[in-house]
Amino acid sequence: MAIPVELRYTKDHEWARLEGSTVTVGITEFAGQQLGDVVYVEFQPVGTTVTQHAPFGNIESTKSVSELMAPVSGTITAGNEGVVDDPAAVNRDPYGAGWIISIAASAAGELDELMSAA
Repeated sequence: MAIPVELRYTKDHEWARLEGSTVTVGITEFAGQQLGDVVYVEFQPVGTTVTQHAPFGNIESTKSVSELMAPVSGTITAGNEGVVDDPAAVNRDPYGAGWIISIAASAAGELDELMSAA
């Protein structure tokens, strides 16, 4: 199982990738394996303000429904409609095509509070 070293991680198995001032968010490969086949992804619309460790959406698999938690506070700037149309992308490519949202971070220091790959 791959654990990209350039990402930061929450205890709830979301990952965060800083790209300029934007944080792209998805779930880890481990989370995808634990969930099983993902069949539904839902997230708040672009422009929604999110708070670190608070829910921004839901992910449903053949086993369960789980909340998606924001790794940082800020405003959602993009949502991956590709995972809405093809939720299995979260299982196939969790760190690439399976990303879920992007957030314009309002408190960059919050990223430093997250776990590293180590």
